[in-house]
Amino acid sequence: MSEQTYTFAGRSMPEISITVGLFFTLWGVAAYVISGMESITAMIPMFIGGPIGSMGLLSKLNPEKRKTFMHVSAVFGLLCALGGLRLPMVIMSEDSSNLLIASHTILLVLGSLYTYLCVQSFIWIRKQREAAEGTIQ
Repeated sequence: MSEQTYTFAGRSMPEISITVGLFFTLWGVAAYVISGMESITAMIPMFIGGPIGSMGLLSKLNPEKRKTFMHVSAVFGLLCALGGLRLPMVIMSEDSSNLLIASHTILLVLGSLYTYLCVQSFIWIRKQREAAEGTIQ
């Protein structure tokens, strides 16, 4: 019998984490190349996406430590969202490039969505545990 788990669009949170991490990583590398490899800061999405994807993979490989890995991943998702909060300042800056605006938009939108899904999964898991223990109020 398979263990019940929170899913979104038919995917478990470790699978979503791997996908989100891979997307951030690919975007970070692409942004670095598109920027002419002049600024290592273009790779910030990769530096944050790598841990998200790695924690998702580790969660799949070590289900007994999933809680820890997914909490670490959620922190990196929150860091993405917080980094994206600079978007209004970037848009108003005279010397902002489309690449910089796109990167901050991706950080804000995808980071926020990912963090939201993490929180929803934590809530779902807690409710499942409480229901199993018979302690829902």
